[in-house]
Amino acid sequence: MSAGHFASWLAARSLPHVIVNVHRGDPVPRSAAPYAGLCSLGGNMSVNDPLPWVAEEVALMRDALERGVPIIGHCLGGQLLARALGAAVTRNPCKEMGWLPVDVVDAGLVDEWLGTGSLGELFHWHGDAFELPDGARRLLSSPLSPNQAYVVERRGVEHLGMQFHIEMTPELVAAWAGEPGAAAEVDEERARTGGPGVQSPAEMCRDLEPRTAAMKTLAWRLYDRWARGLKT
Repeated sequence: MSAGHFASWLAARSLPHVIVNVHRGDPVPRSAAPYAGLCSLGGNMSVNDPLPWVAEEVALMRDALERGVPIIGHCLGGQLLARALGAAVTRNPCKEMGWLPVDVVDAGLVDEWLGTGSLGELFHWHGDAFELPDGARRLLSSPLSPNQAYVVERRGVEHLGMQFHIEMTPELVAAWAGEPGAAAEVDEERARTGGPGVQSPAEMCRDLEPRTAAMKTLAWRLYDRWARGLKT
């Protein structure tokens, strides 16, 4: 999984980092003590799958929460954070796959984290969804997934979980849409539910440059806001 816009933001801000590819067998760190922050990205698996690294990553997040190390989670990462905070993650009634609008729930919080103006469409690719952790404030929603983003404070540090993929670049979207099983997954969802939340691979790739450029602007605003909590 490429870090997309998050990787370019790290480089632009000259922030040193370590990438742990858990899906390739890289060991999950046992402690968050050496790190200023934790970023968890997405994947095609579920937090409810019997994968050993899922429990290990949740344990790392819980250690980070205790140590005051800020966490940011993208899609699966947002679900893992919710699990670490004691919230449930279950199958969503409908999948969301493609460019879909989100609704502002807390205007003040959204202005603080994403800036003013229209958010437009964000990129989604998920079948599971998280419940809101205790004490979390919800930023965004969508008709098919009521909980799209939340901020939660623990020990004076703010952590952010998202259901969408704000990190996506044109290359990432094209790669995901071009996966051999992508079209079949869309067709299966349309047969099962009518597909209110899915797009064809061709639609996902339409106007890709301006769509991802607009999302990059939002992503960097959000990452800069999250970075205020990085440990020094």
